[in-house]
Amino acid sequence: MKIIRGRAPDGVSGPRTATFTGTVWADPVLPATDGTTINNVFFAPRSRTHWHSHERGQVLHVTAGSGLVCTRGEAPQPLRAGDTVWVPPGEVHWHGGSPVSCLLHLAVSLGTTSWLEPVGDDEYGAAS
Repeated sequence: MKIIRGRAPDGVSGPRTATFTGTVWADPVLPATDGTTINNVFFAPRSRTHWHSHERGQVLHVTAGSGLVCTRGEAPQPLRAGDTVWVPPGEVHWHGGSPVSCLLHLAVSLGTTSWLEPVGDDEYGAAS
């Protein structure tokens, strides 16, 4: 058993740029432990992840604001506070803030994350 009091002491909090578009902040709740990572992630409006997938899947729980989530080949879907998303293993997807709202979600990532290319403005704009 491991109890983390407050923020994870050995995690790295702050802005993210290498695998995100726009202003995104990640605050680790649980740094990588047995292939599981838990982060609170804040997205400014129009900010988003790059396309990516997770070896064993991902759970997203929206705690504030509104945003979008999209599986490759499908239209972006709206997210609101209280929504929970299960992304199956290997499914290529992205998520982020809506065009007019910030998004805060808790992300539980299982296994290795495979990062791909950025989500283009045209792909993001498909939600409009």
